[in-house]
Amino acid sequence: MNQDLSIITLVLHASVVVQIVMLLLLAVSLASWSVIFSKVIGLKRVRDDNEEFDREFWAGRTLQELFQDASRGNGPVSPQERIFAAGMREFMKLRERRVADVSTLLDGARRAMRASYQREMDVIESRLDFLGSVGSVSPYVGLFGTVWGIMHAFTGLANMQQVSLANVAPGIAEALVATAIGLFAAIPAVLAYNNFARSIDRIATQMESFIEEFSNILARNTVQANPAQPSTDAGRAAQQGR
Repeated sequence: MNQDLSIITLVLHASVVVQIVMLLLLAVSLASWSVIFSKVIGLKRVRDDNEEFDREFWAGRTLQELFQDASRGNGPVSPQERIFAAGMREFMKLRERRVADVSTLLDGARRAMRASYQREMDVIESRLDFLGSVGSVSPYVGLFGTVWGIMHAFTGLANMQQVSLANVAPGIAEALVATAIGLFAAIPAVLAYNNFARSIDRIATQMESFIEEFSNILARNTVQANPAQPSTDAGRAAQQGR
């Protein structure tokens, strides 16, 4: 009556289908943990780089100097810095073409920054959908393994003349391990997904605020600056308004 019901024994004695489900869930769990660790490191780097550029942006340096640093790519370039470079590059191109209309200048810079913003958000949100899929699907995959295991256990009891709890318990326990592994894979993925989604929302809000602030700087100084002024002076003129 003393049967070994350890997790390892239950897994080894489970049916082939249940074992395949368990291996699939374990592989998915390892993949989700890999994504979790990489996203933790990646989002921290994004926040630190954005904060560093934000300090430089408001530290009194001219926009032209910041644009030259971003164009050269010296050191880590933050998503916010790439957004700034995209808007500044479009603004200077329009000034070189002697575009005098203020709204045209600002709309061009804003569209360039919005396009860069979307590219940055695609990179930041990459593999987040994988965690969401793991969190939503893994319990059902584990439940499938449990149902199959219980069916297999009761099918094996059909040829027995006398059935007791000792005959049923091992088969049911083997099947329930699949649900446990499914929850083991799903719970961390759901928690990580929610945490990353909040962090990404804050990063997105910060970058959208920067786009609006930078657009306001360009708007104030474009009205004051001479449209015929060389584009190399655009950054200095904009800097005076900050």
